[in-house]
Amino acid sequence: MKGRRIGFALTGSYCTFAAVMPEIARLRDSGAEIVPIMSETAASTDTRFGRAEMWRGHVLAASGALEIIDTIALAEPIGPGKLLDLVIVAPCTGNTLAKIAGGITDSSVTMAVKAHLRNLRPVLVAISTNDGLGLNAVNLARLQSSKNIFMEVQDGNYCTEIWRHLRGYIRHARAGARQGARLSIARASRRSRGVGYGAPW
Repeated sequence: MKGRRIGFALTGSYCTFAAVMPEIARLRDSGAEIVPIMSETAASTDTRFGRAEMWRGHVLAASGALEIIDTIALAEPIGPGKLLDLVIVAPCTGNTLAKIAGGITDSSVTMAVKAHLRNLRPVLVAISTNDGLGLNAVNLARLQSSKNIFMEVQDGNYCTEIWRHLRGYIRHARAGARQGARLSIARASRRSRGVGYGAPW
């Protein structure tokens, strides 16, 4: 990773911040230059997991940076300036996941992702959500098939179960689509021969 500039973005999954800090430091130790990014919520909210000021200090210490990108205005130049080689979003909440999948740019992190993707450069997303098999399942599937977006999935991780179920859903959906297509072709063929024309198919 020596000589690489990596944007490391944190969103509001506060319970995972402690696990993320060593990863930031490890990337820095490997020779990468870390550009820390925090969503406005992550950068300003005090929780039972720690005060915002404390976490900002930890991020700066782990990254070795002098400042944190925490506004849309600060994140926007990432695109035109081609400032980063890689953007990592860790943790990525379900809320941020949905916004990225839907093309919504209303935070420093979503702006950083959008700006970086315009340069056709990679984004690594580490999901931290409790509704991955709920309403956010469609967003996981959408990003999984998006170009230049990669997801961190580890054995034994909650995400592993998500992908196992999603693969099953996709297989069933494809099978249903194929069966529906065959049925439609058969009906069209029957109608073209005048067989059962006008019947409630």
